Amino acid sequence: MTQPIAFLDGPWWPYLALILFAVLPTEIWRWLAVAFARRLDEQSPWLEWVRLVATSLLAGVVAKLVLTAPGALAGVPLAVRLAALAVAVVIVLLSRSKVMLAVLAGEAVLIGGALWLG
Repeated sequence: MTQPIAFLDGPWWPYLALILFAVLPTEIWRWLAVAFARRLDEQSPWLEWVRLVATSLLAGVVAKLVLTAPGALAGVPLAVRLAALAVAVVIVLLSRSKVMLAVLAGEAVLIGGALWLG
């Protein structure tokens, strides 16, 4: 048997594993997307379909998090989670360019409601 490389036995192995197995595989696709996105027509039906699929997937994830909350979020009452979602949706509908404001307001309602009722 040969001895393993000392670097792989040391404290730096988790960081190397993170870079090799998490960062590099996703970064390759991001750079390819940037390279190919320059040639896409923004009004293309295919790109509109991709936007719709991405939006529906995000809506599904949000619905799952609100209705069947995991972990600590499960301790927050459903009414508070729904109120936080409603506040965020109203802010997005009123000002389309202020998504960060909607996220922060939803979080504030969620945290405030959890502290007030918990």
